Amino acid sequence: MPVFAYEATDKAGQKVSSQIEADSKEIAVRELKGQGYWVTTLTEVTTEKKKKAGGGFGLFKRVGLKDLSIFCRQFATMINAGVSLVRCLDVLEQQSTNVNLKEIIRDIQFEVEGGATLSRSMAKYPRVFSNLAVGLVRAGEVGGVLDETLERLAAFMESDMELRRKVKSAMTYPVIVVFIALGIVIFLVTFILPKFAALFKELGVTEFPLPTRILMATSHFITSKWWLCILIVLALFAALNRLKRTKTGKRYYDTIKLKVPVFGKLNHKIAIARFARTLSTLLSSGVPILQAMETVAGTVDNDIIADAILLSRASIREGETIGEPLEQSKMFPPMVVQMITIGEETGQLDSMLSKVADFYESEVEATLSSLTAALEPVLIVVLGFMVGFIAISMFLPLTAVISQLSK
Repeated sequence: MPVFAYEATDKAGQKVSSQIEADSKEIAVRELKGQGYWVTTLTEVTTEKKKKAGGGFGLFKRVGLKDLSIFCRQFATMINAGVSLVRCLDVLEQQSTNVNLKEIIRDIQFEVEGGATLSRSMAKYPRVFSNLAVGLVRAGEVGGVLDETLERLAAFMESDMELRRKVKSAMTYPVIVVFIALGIVIFLVTFILPKFAALFKELGVTEFPLPTRILMATSHFITSKWWLCILIVLALFAALNRLKRTKTGKRYYDTIKLKVPVFGKLNHKIAIARFARTLSTLLSSGVPILQAMETVAGTVDNDIIADAILLSRASIREGETIGEPLEQSKMFPPMVVQMITIGEETGQLDSMLSKVADFYESEVEATLSSLTAALEPVLIVVLGFMVGFIAISMFLPLTAVISQLSK
């Protein structure tokens, strides 16, 4: 979308200069008039200027949660100390070690100096600052408690980062074992088995047992059509990725994530923990309940659970409770619904949601520990079976040859 630099006069007669994204100059002027500005000059920003301000390709850059949490924590500390917003951004831009984040902070500083709000400037980078982050900053700006909301945002990111770290840590061992198993199997099939096949040919063996025939056919296919194997794998990944981007495909994928044996319950608990933690953070920061529910629906990363949250949002708009639609969706356990209902009745919904998040995060940790303990022997047995099958298939013809020679 084109970016236009403008100079305008606000209702108080003060001159304002900043940038705005719009499909055309006419739309940009209309939007600025709607904000109460009288536009004097409007020019499209060149590619060189966009890059200088951190725009352009910066819109598509990603920044890790660790860098963002440090950014929010330092930002909150300086705001609390009374440092001006522009000065905070200048210091953060100088101290940031992430090149992408440095460019983004520079652009946000440029926008804020031109009169734009911090939340609106951050909203230009949806792949870096989520709806949750923008919503919390906007609530902090309106309520005059920007330092508190930034502290809550940093705490939320740190909690989310810790949860992800636990999941990755628990899955590291199984993933390593799977890759080692695949490596061993591919090595045996592509390097060792062809040598045995050549030996069988020298010995004049023409008839092979079924396991040996299956293994030799697999070995021949992999060694002669290895490029086709790679193409098939890449095609499957591309097809799955494309399917996930469609609305119907995403719903099927999210349904499978919740229904798949063993991992389905884990994914469900992670989604519930994220829902509770996000909604608690938004409500405790003063974000209106309807806006908070809409933001939460976009952060749970599961369309099935998001639909249940949006139904609950519609129920609130009509003056009803949150709990009943969540219960009817069958996506939220009775304990969660009861805690939310009690929180509504007592006016302590954010506190109750925080307790729900703590409980489910501990449940996720316990599930990961038990899952890792259960997967270890299963993977070892599977690996042993695969290697054993290959070894037996290779030695079966040799036993037949030895038995013939002994006669």
